[in-house]
Amino acid sequence: MKCPVCNIDLIAAQRDGIEAECCPNCKGTWLSAQELGELEDEAFDLGDQEKGTLVFSSTPTERKCPQCEAPMRRFEYRLYDLDLEFCPDSHGYWLDADEDKKLLDFMRKEEARLKRTGRAQDKWTSVLQHLRSRSFLDKLRSAFQ
Repeated sequence: MKCPVCNIDLIAAQRDGIEAECCPNCKGTWLSAQELGELEDEAFDLGDQEKGTLVFSSTPTERKCPQCEAPMRRFEYRLYDLDLEFCPDSHGYWLDADEDKKLLDFMRKEEARLKRTGRAQDKWTSVLQHLRSRSFLDKLRSAFQ
């Protein structure tokens, strides 16, 4: 497979604990859908449903898929400020140099945000249950009598 940026052979390498095809020149990384999922799971363990949609819309690019040489498409990764490219025939995703680090950072931040949101919802539920409890309502009634 050839790098879509440099047009040199990609080599097998470990990136962030994932076996991937990497360009020794531009440091880009080619990942299958499964490998991209494994990379995300390095930083995000709340399950696939919580990740959100991967691709909402895309635009054509000049770069070619390393596997089939079809023109790839660019998309905004899960609506974060990170543009990635993918093969429309589902062969994989191209990450330019250090975009894997940005992707992991986004996933860590999203996981932390979801955990904070969950804790806030739990706390609010507890407050509502207390406000609806018989003892609280009895105290409220007696205050107005």
